[in-house]
Amino acid sequence: MISREKEEVLAVFAEGRRHYAAKNFQKALACFEDALRRDARDGPSKVYVERCRDLMKDPPPEDWDGVYVMKTK
Repeated sequence: MISREKEEVLAVFAEGRRHYAAKNFQKALACFEDALRRDARDGPSKVYVERCRDLMKDPPPEDWDGVYVMKTK
């Protein structure tokens, strides 16, 4: 069983993923940052914060399928 706090983090993360898939990276970023305020150790939210920042600087093409392509190692 997961805690109520973790359920809230998961719900906020899921909302962020919906915004991310819709290419609304500003709203997605806000959700992932909110998830991190609730649980600073949430690894997936940390990853998506960085992805959102990258994609806001260099937006994906119109036909983007949601796959993130790393440009550096």
